[in-house]
Amino acid sequence: MERIWAPWRMAYIESTHRPDEGCIFCDAAATGDDESSFVLTRGAFAFVLLNAFPYNPGHTMVAPVRHVSDLEALTPEELADAGRLLQRTVAALRQAMAPDGCNLGMNLGRVAGAGIPGHLHWHVVPRWSGDTNFMSVVGEVRVLPESLAETWAKLRPRFGATGG
Repeated sequence: MERIWAPWRMAYIESTHRPDEGCIFCDAAATGDDESSFVLTRGAFAFVLLNAFPYNPGHTMVAPVRHVSDLEALTPEELADAGRLLQRTVAALRQAMAPDGCNLGMNLGRVAGAGIPGHLHWHVVPRWSGDTNFMSVVGEVRVLPESLAETWAKLRPRFGATGG
């Protein structure tokens, strides 16, 4: 059997997010350094950031600024701002990375797959024909051909000036 070394995955394996450790979305929203937190753009009530443990290059998330866990608790303004940012995110991905399609989704609750159930967020995952190959199916490993910093630098200009 061949071995495939992916040492950067250990950070994900060892990270077990606990509610008492804070919230990655609140932390990213509060930071003033968008590049180090991989924030791509900010709206009045929501923002876009790269997923630190992506399924594919360009895997982004849209989250409300306010720490909220229930979809029904979003205000109309928060929901509208998140919707606009979802549209902008898909457009930016199409322009910068030319995916064949995109998956958009939200996992509500831990049993539904939410890794951070305390803060709502939508996933936007660009997809290409053939991006699920033997590595994912047999080896249960993803090979990502681009670093987060490279992806951020490629996508950030597609959002224009930050701030909605």
